[in-house]
Amino acid sequence: MLSKKMLWASLTALVLLTTTSGVTLAEMSAHSSEQNNQFNHIEQPLALKVGVAIAGLALIGLELWWFLIYKSPES
Repeated sequence: MLSKKMLWASLTALVLLTTTSGVTLAEMSAHSSEQNNQFNHIEQPLALKVGVAIAGLALIGLELWWFLIYKSPES
């Protein structure tokens, strides 16, 4: 169980991280219109997109199987 000290430290870290990332997002949105002209759109092959999606779903399925279904043999 979490102690009060650990809980307060976690909440403080969460607040600090969210407030500092908000400043970064505000700065990024101000410059985003200028940066859009620098990048070119590159079309990826459909086979690559499908392969990445299948690999990602397979890894998610493997993780779910490992943590939810797999039972280690008891010695």
